[in-house]
Amino acid sequence: MRFPRTAPRSDGGTMTASRPWPVGVTGLAYGGDYNPEQWPQDVRVEDVELMREAGVNLVSVAIFAWATLEPREGEYDWGWLDETMDRLADAGIKVALATATASPPPWLTRSHPEILPVTEDGTVLGQGGRQSYAVSSPVFREYALRMTRAIAERYAEHPALALWHVDNELGCHVPHDFSDNAAEAFRAWLQRRYRSIETLNEAWGTAFWSQRYDSFEEILPPRAAPTYANPTQQLDFARFSSDELLTHYRALRDVLREVTPHIPTTTNLMCSSATKWMDYFSWSDDLDLVANDHYLISADPRGHIELALAADLTRGVAGGDPWVLMEHSTSAVNWQPRNRAKAPGEMLRNSLSHVARGADGIMFFQWRQSRAGAEKFHSAMYPHAGRDSDVWRGTVTLGRALEALAPVRGSRVLSRAAIVVDYPSWWAAELDSHPTNALSYPGELLRWYTALWDLGISVDLVPVTADLAGYDLVIAPTLYAVRDADAARLAAAAEGGAQVVVTFFSGIVDENDHVRLGGYPGAFRDLLGVRTEEFHPLLEDEVHHLDDGASADLWSEKTHLEGAQAVRTWADGPLHGWPAITRRATGEGAAWYVAARPSAAGLEALVGEIAAAAGIEPTVSGLHRDVEALRRFAEDGTTYLFVLNHSDRDQVVQVSGRELLRGTEADGAFTVHAGAAAVFQES
Repeated sequence: MRFPRTAPRSDGGTMTASRPWPVGVTGLAYGGDYNPEQWPQDVRVEDVELMREAGVNLVSVAIFAWATLEPREGEYDWGWLDETMDRLADAGIKVALATATASPPPWLTRSHPEILPVTEDGTVLGQGGRQSYAVSSPVFREYALRMTRAIAERYAEHPALALWHVDNELGCHVPHDFSDNAAEAFRAWLQRRYRSIETLNEAWGTAFWSQRYDSFEEILPPRAAPTYANPTQQLDFARFSSDELLTHYRALRDVLREVTPHIPTTTNLMCSSATKWMDYFSWSDDLDLVANDHYLISADPRGHIELALAADLTRGVAGGDPWVLMEHSTSAVNWQPRNRAKAPGEMLRNSLSHVARGADGIMFFQWRQSRAGAEKFHSAMYPHAGRDSDVWRGTVTLGRALEALAPVRGSRVLSRAAIVVDYPSWWAAELDSHPTNALSYPGELLRWYTALWDLGISVDLVPVTADLAGYDLVIAPTLYAVRDADAARLAAAAEGGAQVVVTFFSGIVDENDHVRLGGYPGAFRDLLGVRTEEFHPLLEDEVHHLDDGASADLWSEKTHLEGAQAVRTWADGPLHGWPAITRRATGEGAAWYVAARPSAAGLEALVGEIAAAAGIEPTVSGLHRDVEALRRFAEDGTTYLFVLNHSDRDQVVQVSGRELLRGTEADGAFTVHAGAAAVFQES
C-alpha cells in the first residue's frame, strides 16, 4: 500500500498532509518505549494507570523483545505480550508495535555466528550488546522476516495496534559492515550501478596506484589497507551501506504491508548533525510516517539550536508533512561522556521545539526507567525516584500541554529560507587526503543554521534535488560533490530571484569524486562569477581578519573575480586584499560565494545582510537571541505561534490570540517568563 502525499510549498501552495497517522490516535501522540518484559505483573498493572494519569496515548512495544518472544528457535511465548496489548487497549492506549528484530537472541548468534557484523580491520562484533547482526546476511534476514511475519499475523487485528515500528535506529551502531556477506552484496550493488567493470574503473579512477579491476569478483569493501583507500570506492561503499539498510527496512515493511495493509509503517531515524551514514532523504518515499530520535548534547550550552536543526531536518525528510519524535529524553542520558539533568522547564521546551517544527507526536526512551542493563541511568518518563520527583511532574505537565495543543495537529511550517543538505557531499567532503582534515560538514551546516536561528528566521532543510523555486534565500554549505543537474537547480533559483549562497569547498568534484578542472569552485564558477586557482587552508589556531573587522579561521583561497564583486576582502595575512566573500547579480537574484569561515558574529552579520536582500524578516522581531519563535500554518488559515524562552530573563511578546497552554487570552504584550513556553492560536 502506498500513501500519496503533497510536499509543502513555501509560496503558500497546497497544505494537505497526506502521510497516514497512527490508527486511532487522536490529537498529538504522546508516550514512549514501553518494556513490560523487564517488570513483574504488579508493576505492569501500575504502568497503565500511570500512563492514563500522564495523558499517554501511544507507546512503542517489543523493540528489543526477540529473545523474550522466541526464547528458543521456533518456540514462541506470546502470553506477556497478549496481556500487554489487551491491557493497553482496555485503557485506550494505542501501540506502535515493533518487529522485535533490533537485536537477535543469543541462540541465533550461537547457531549462526556468520550473521555477526565485521569492522574495517576484521574484528567480529559479538553478542552481548544490541544490534549484533550484519544487515547483508541472508541468514539473518531470513530469521528477521520470519519473526516479523509471526508478530504481524498474531496482532494484525488487535484493537491496540496503531503503527508498525520496524527494527530500531537502523545503522546507528553498525552503519558499515565489512563482512564477506557485505562484500558479496557490495559487488552486486556495483554491478547494478555500473553494469560493466570498464565503467567502474573509469568512475573509480583505478589507473591511479595500479588499482584497475578485471572483474567485479576482485572487488572488496574498503577494508583497512596500507595506505588511503580509493576515495570513490569509499564513497560508493557509503552509498551501498545506506541502500543496504534501506533494503532491509523494505523487506520487513513489505511483510507488514502484506499482512496488515491498513496499518502504516515507520522506523526511527536519527536525523541530526551527528548521524552521518544514512542518506535519509533517499528513505523518505519508503516511510509511511517519518519518525526520528533525538538527544540533546549535554555539553553544549546552546544545545537547543542543534535540536532545532535536527527537527527541521526531519521535517525536510518528511517532505514538509507532520512527523513523530519517537525518542528523546526527559532528563540526563547515560551514554555521553558527561551528563547533566535537565533544568526546570527544559523538557517541555525541548518537546515543544519539535512540535513547533512539525512534530505531531512526542515520545521518549523510555516509559519506566530500567533497574538493570546498560541504560539503567538513562532518564525516563517514570524515574527511579517515582511519583515524588520533578521528572514525573514534568511528564504529567507535558501530557497536559500536548492535550491542549491538539488543534495544532496537521498544520505546517512554511519557510522562505532553505539550507541544502546533501549526505553524499557530507561523506565525500570528510574523506582523507583533502586540503584540511579539520573541515566538518555538520559543523559548517550548524554554523549557518545557527546564524539564521539567532536572527529568528525560519528555515527548511532540503535535499539537493529539491525544487527551490519557492524560496527567497538558499544556502548551500560545503556542497562538495555535486551533479550538473543539481548545480543547475541552484543557478535557476538565483535566476528566478533568490539570494543563493555557496560556501567554500563546494562544487569541487562530480558525483564520482573527480575534480572539476579549470579552477574552483568547479560546478559553480559561472554562477558565482569567480575562479579560485589554489586553496589556502589555515593552520590550527591561525586567524586572519576581513575588511569588516570580522575574524576568520580554517579556510582561505586565492580567488579571482570574473563577473562578481568583492563584498569582503582579506585585511591581513598572505592573501591580504584578495576577495573573501563575493556577490554576483544574476537574473532577478544574486549568487554569493563565501570563500572564508568568518567568526560567529561575522557570519551572523553577513547572513543578516543577505536575508535583508532577500526581503526575509524574523518570525517575531526584537526577541532575545535565546528566545525561539516559530509559526505553524493550518489549512483553514489559522496560525499557531510558538515562543520558547531558553534565556534567564522574561520576554515580552506582542501577540493577539488565545494562549493554549494556559487557556488565557492575549491581546498585546504577553510575558513569557524565563525558561517558560507559550503557544498562541493567533487572531
